[in-house]
Amino acid sequence: MTRQKIALSLLIAAIPLIAVLPLPDFWIAQLNYIGLYALVSMGLVLLTGVGGLTSFGQAAFVGIGAYTTAWLTLNTGMSPWLTLFVGLTLTALCALIVGAITLRMSGHYLPLATIAWGLALNYTMANMDFLGKYDGLMGVPPITVFGLALNDGKGMYVLIWAFALAAALAALHLLDSRPGRAIRALKSGTTMAEAMGISTFRYKLVVFVLAAILAAISGWLYAHFQRTVNPSPFGINKGIEYLFMAVLGGVGHVWGAFLGAGVVKIVED
Repeated sequence: MTRQKIALSLLIAAIPLIAVLPLPDFWIAQLNYIGLYALVSMGLVLLTGVGGLTSFGQAAFVGIGAYTTAWLTLNTGMSPWLTLFVGLTLTALCALIVGAITLRMSGHYLPLATIAWGLALNYTMANMDFLGKYDGLMGVPPITVFGLALNDGKGMYVLIWAFALAAALAALHLLDSRPGRAIRALKSGTTMAEAMGISTFRYKLVVFVLAAILAAISGWLYAHFQRTVNPSPFGINKGIEYLFMAVLGGVGHVWGAFLGAGVVKIVED
């Protein structure tokens, strides 16, 4: 078993223990934010640490997931579990369009392009009347699991960390697979990979969409944890912070997403 799998196994064992401990609400909230941040950072581990592609705009994909569920639950009464799939579909489509346009760039042009579309998406969220402009949307309903409303921090803690750990295990399995090895080849240059018959652009697009989907899941959870959504947490500053988390924790390691998110959150407070 690799060190990453050992670290994740210990983390999986610790989560249920923490859930039953009489911790203050403040610490539960902190752990919730760490789990949310780790989901986005994990996408950047795949995208930047493994694939060698730099993105400063992941916070915008978090916003798409958050705004989608907030608007649909408030205006249509749709179940949050259904809005999750709507949000993931919308995010994947946006990522495909943005990726198809920008991922052919190289050098410093790609990071600059991610800043541009990150700003554009955030500006769009902040200026749409039906999204509440800068005030955002308030009164987002809680997620319900088997008839139980997760309207407190501890209930959301279990759900957030279940998603975060499931995503980490899925990422580890992906990296051990044939597509994962193709994604790893992107970082060392495209010439050798293309000589072996690998469509490098296709795998760039795949890992870009996967990172966006992880960000959208974080946004979905964030909206129902905070119960309100506004454009401030989805700006370029937060996008840079997410990338810093991934680098700080160890951008080439899945468990580094948790470490980086934890360190940044502790320093913030």
